[in-house]
This record gives sequence, C-alpha cells and structure tokens, in this order.
Amino acid sequence: MIEAPSSAQLVEAFANTVDVELGTDDLAASGELAGWLADRGLLEAGSPLSAADHELGLRLRAGIREELGVHVGDTPDPDLLLAADGALRELPLLSTVRRGTSAALLPAPELPPARKALALIAVAWTELVITGEAARLKRCAEHACAWVFWDVSKNRSRRWCSMRVCGNRTKARRYAAKHAGTAG
Repeated sequence: MIEAPSSAQLVEAFANTVDVELGTDDLAASGELAGWLADRGLLEAGSPLSAADHELGLRLRAGIREELGVHVGDTPDPDLLLAADGALRELPLLSTVRRGTSAALLPAPELPPARKALALIAVAWTELVITGEAARLKRCAEHACAWVFWDVSKNRSRRWCSMRVCGNRTKARRYAAKHAGTAG
C-alpha cells in the first residue's frame, strides 16, 4: 500500500470539505475556512479571514476538485480551472534552497497570514504536481459522490472511492440501462 504524503493528505482534506452526496460545505462561511486552516496549523486561531480571502480559498478548492476529476476521465470545467489559476496567482510562492541540499517552495513572506495559509495549500498542490503524485489523488468517478481519495492501487487505475458502494452503483446503472427494454 502506498501511503499518501502529507501534501496529499492536506489537499485531500481541503477538497473533501465539500460533500456532494450530503450537499454540505464545511467552508461555506469565512469563519469556517479560518477555523479549518487553524485546525491544521496553517493559520493562528482567531486570525481574521476577509471575504476576499474566503472567496480565494473557494476558487482554489473548486479548481483542485475539478482537476482531480480529470484523473478519472471527467472533462473539467475550464472556467473553474481558470478561476483556480487566478487564485494561485494571488498566492505567490518562492523557490528557495535550504542548507544547499534541497529546494523548497514557500509562501511569499509579504503575504498576510490568511493568504499565507492558503498559499501552503498551493505549495502542497504544487509539490504533488511536480512529483507526479497528483495522479494518485482523484475525485470519485461516481458523480453523486465526488469524494476525493488517494489511489493506493499499484497501477493508479482506481476510479471510485469505494468499489463496494460507488463502483457497484455505477456498474448496476450501466447494467440496468443496457438491459432496459429486453425484459418482458
């Protein structure tokens, strides 16, 4: 089993703040996003988060979720991807060399705390893309679910968060559609 790196765990948790099946959004209000960031040690508890920062975080999340759907064959909404790219431009990152042995991406030091916290999510996403590990992070192909999961399969071929639930739903619908009209 291939364990998800911390960057993937952060991006997965961020993307899963939306539950399509239940119709809930854990980040619907800016205070909820601030609390979520604080719970993960990305933002000091009680730090303010402006409406613009909240909107920026939601654009980033929507774009990441959209891109993760590509990994299971979905066609992304280009407007959501463009909006997320715009969000990333508002969260500048710096490349630095630490102790002369390894490169690192860091949020630009001039960013205010809330933007710095969001930039840490951008760092995690960028690390996954650069290393190719983003391909293991996927949005469930069952659109009624759309849960984000880490694909532990050896060949990165998993399409559903759960074969027993979402995979079976999809296959049962496909079977029923194929055999509709042949009964009787």
